[in-house]
Amino acid sequence: MNTLQYLVLGTLLAYLSACTAQPNQQAAGNAEDVSALKGQPENAILFLQGEEKILAFRNAKEISHTRIVSASPSPLLLPTAKKPLSEFSFSANEQSYNLDAIFKRLNIAGLIAVKDGEVLLERYALGNNEKSRWISFSVAKSVVSLLYGVAVKDGYITNLDAAVTDYLPQLNDSAYAKASIRDLLQMASGVAWNEDYADPQSDVADANYATLPLYEHLRRKEQVAEPGERFNYNTAETNLAGTLLRSAIGNNLSTYLQNKIWQPFGMEDDAYWQLTEPGGGEFGGCCINATLRDYARIGLFALSNGRLADGTRVLPDTWMAESTAPSPAFDGYGYFWWLLGDGSYQAMGIFGQGIYINPKTNTVIAIHSAREQADNEEDWALQDAFLQALDARLQAR
Repeated sequence: MNTLQYLVLGTLLAYLSACTAQPNQQAAGNAEDVSALKGQPENAILFLQGEEKILAFRNAKEISHTRIVSASPSPLLLPTAKKPLSEFSFSANEQSYNLDAIFKRLNIAGLIAVKDGEVLLERYALGNNEKSRWISFSVAKSVVSLLYGVAVKDGYITNLDAAVTDYLPQLNDSAYAKASIRDLLQMASGVAWNEDYADPQSDVADANYATLPLYEHLRRKEQVAEPGERFNYNTAETNLAGTLLRSAIGNNLSTYLQNKIWQPFGMEDDAYWQLTEPGGGEFGGCCINATLRDYARIGLFALSNGRLADGTRVLPDTWMAESTAPSPAFDGYGYFWWLLGDGSYQAMGIFGQGIYINPKTNTVIAIHSAREQADNEEDWALQDAFLQALDARLQAR
């Protein structure tokens, strides 16, 4: 990933980089004082450090507008293997790391590895435990990809090559009149968008992410490539994809997720999805606040090709294969999934959030982090090396 992976949160979160750090009470199960994080200037979450960042990531639902995704009454069990992995080491860039070292280097708050349905490794840090919710950032994009599959299975969307404007006529007089739903999912609409965070005049810095103002911003953008030809990471289009999906299903995304995946598959805890404005729609590209174990269950749902424990199919038969196939514009990206080139794929969010899925090894690894930098190539390369080495170690245990 690169600087295009930054996600401006708009009205999403409000923080000050000068907030007073709060005592870490999560491990004891006590409520944390987040009053210092409320009602502050926008977007400072990108600059928080140390305890401030940890407190914000763990308590996003307390300081922003969200919609609940209620837990399942029958959680899917995640049994611990008889012989779990207690230690692990690997080498990257001529340096050796054990678990303690990699947790410290990448500021990992939680890691869980599930193979063949059993937990082989589960570890927490930074005051987190198995009940700690954590902000997902762009991991939510991959959940939206799953929901698109559900909408296709339910018949709300019958053709991914349908025009965006078939569902969002508000954009009829824009460059999006030529783009398809598939183009949105592959971030290849061909519509101009500048996501340069060093440029204060860029779209990503200037856009208002509330639903109607975002329409107005995108309506003014020019077409710079034919749809489907050029990959361009575009924060706004992931939110547009969420808006289109809400239009197609006639419902909000939280309720659809709850009724179609979260409860039927057996997610253990409530989650909270960030809204673009009070009472409005969810961010299509960001910010489901959920536990690490439920992140892993999202991965298991994808790994099962969208089947429930009783065999009921929620996704179309070929959806996961289609959505994780290399797109024509960029072979490292599918429908809101990052592809590793060996059949494995992952959901990724800034500051080191992730769900790694390898169908060949029947492995899911989920990670919560609070890395110092939102988007650093060296950090991403190290995280990828770690996850792939851990996957290999799980096979050889």
